[in-house]
Amino acid sequence: MRRVSIGWALAVVCVCGANFVAAQTAWLDQPLAGWNAAGAPLPKGTADAAARADAMKRCQLVPPSTAADRALEAAGWIPQPHLDRPLISTDVEIVAGFSSLDASCAPAAFNLFVFVGGRFAGTLSPGLMAPRTDASAGPVRFVNDGISAEFARYKPGDGDCCPSARVAVQYRIDRTPTGPSVVPVNVRTTRSY
Repeated sequence: MRRVSIGWALAVVCVCGANFVAAQTAWLDQPLAGWNAAGAPLPKGTADAAARADAMKRCQLVPPSTAADRALEAAGWIPQPHLDRPLISTDVEIVAGFSSLDASCAPAAFNLFVFVGGRFAGTLSPGLMAPRTDASAGPVRFVNDGISAEFARYKPGDGDCCPSARVAVQYRIDRTPTGPSVVPVNVRTTRSY
């Protein structure tokens, strides 16, 4: 009886876990809907001061140097340049915020935070991402007055190194009296293997 109960519990965890992952990546599989709102507060992270200090020392991270970095740190994130590259164009800055770093200094979960004129404008993903998983962010570029971000698309059987496809999401930046907002406007497959 106990083995049956444990088996059912594991099945429920697996199904619920799969549903959670699907919910996190489903935004790329349906018509885009904005998740950022002008004037919205910066989401809270889970990295306390001790975790940030440990990660900074252990992983030899770049100390926060911009107003966006400091805002992320104050909100409980470990701020770092995305893919080790500062992303700044005129008054727009994009910074990765990690919830924690594992033993090999890889982020356990992260998002990309956009600041316009020093104010939080939104994230490039509606939920947290994990490296080498479906819908994780890759290269980010400034295009004209907007942003383009590439996301990996993994299928069952893909190796960590090699997603089956990549998609690019185009964003515009709305500048309103209540504050800036990043709005996804287009998604298209850029590479398929």
